[in-house]
Amino acid sequence: MWNESFFSAPQRKRDPLDGCRTIAAIDTWLPSFDIGQRHEVHVGLPPERALRYALAAPAAPGPIVRMLFRLRGLRPAGTIEDFMMANGFTVLERTPTAYVVGLVVRGWRASREPWPTSTPPHGLRIVADFRTEPDSEGSRLVTETRVAAGGLRALLGFRLYWLVVSPFSKLIRRRWLRAAAGEATGSRLTSA
Repeated sequence: MWNESFFSAPQRKRDPLDGCRTIAAIDTWLPSFDIGQRHEVHVGLPPERALRYALAAPAAPGPIVRMLFRLRGLRPAGTIEDFMMANGFTVLERTPTAYVVGLVVRGWRASREPWPTSTPPHGLRIVADFRTEPDSEGSRLVTETRVAAGGLRALLGFRLYWLVVSPFSKLIRRRWLRAAAGEATGSRLTSA
């Protein structure tokens, strides 16, 4: 299902309908990927409102997340949506229930080039999304990140990086979802 194994083969495909009733917008932008991470939480709101609250949630909902971003050299101020824009992501798609951003990385630096149809040699394409799906008691808020590497060298380099960063990335995503759910219910997260 999810390809987080360090030694697995590149370009794994996920069944686009795996666990979903509809094809997610992220599948349009990066259907084949090498590394993926997905987290979700239930929110007692209609899907459109849940996504608005998610994107308006603080990017650094506590001192631990703020410190992790600063250690990585990222600007953690503002909302999640502000954070994506301030750190080089391009909005690839935005609907009332989906927000998809992408980043092209060449030589371990973010590139401001237009979104390519294929992964550049020795580069990375990174896609992240927030999306909502209706469920019986409101909606399910999902955040997913996918990375496609342009060759074995880029893949191995990113896997080594991911080995260190992945636990912190998971923590950040889960805190984002907690903060978004708190924003939606009016009970803001006040500590990390």
